[in-house]
Amino acid sequence: APHLFNFDAFLYSNALPINISFKNICNYTNFFIYLMYNYEMKLLFRFKHHFFNAFREIFIHHHGSLEFRAKLFALMIAVDDKIKVENFIIVRNYGLKIYKNDEQRADLLMLTTKEMVNKIKDNNGLDADTLIYNIQRLLKQVPRYAKKIDVKSLEPIIELTYDKDTVSYQKNIIEFLETLKNETLKNEKEQIKEVL
Repeated sequence: APHLFNFDAFLYSNALPINISFKNICNYTNFFIYLMYNYEMKLLFRFKHHFFNAFREIFIHHHGSLEFRAKLFALMIAVDDKIKVENFIIVRNYGLKIYKNDEQRADLLMLTTKEMVNKIKDNNGLDADTLIYNIQRLLKQVPRYAKKIDVKSLEPIIELTYDKDTVSYQKNIIEFLETLKNETLKNEKEQIKEVL
């Protein structure tokens, strides 16, 4: 096991930087290794996230449904001016629930949602209206995605919102998504009856 560097002991030791001894050189070396290890871990996480993001269609099973769910969450979160970390914790916890504790998929759902929210907030080619249009278009192309609309999973996001107008808007979105889900499933049943 690698030797863990005691950062507090290093900071509060009486040794001054000009006091060059074998002990201090070891402390500085350990501190440098500690910094590099943390930096490398963050870099690896970022690389892994960007790699999976770029190639999620290839590597992630059912990436389309994951992205659809992310759009639903992003729509609910992005309409609030004050986005909270807790919003993304709700998304991750929901991901753990539906993906049977698969942390990688839950993290990917959270990161994809966050990416979409950031695009909306940065005015980077995406806004709430475009997202609604994308959701409607996807449901026409893949009607089974309607079963992925879980209104109960979106409701906890409203509890984190303090502005009354935003809460009202989020409730309207949930109502709209519920109606869209029911209409899509009804149309799908009618199409199946026509084929039979």
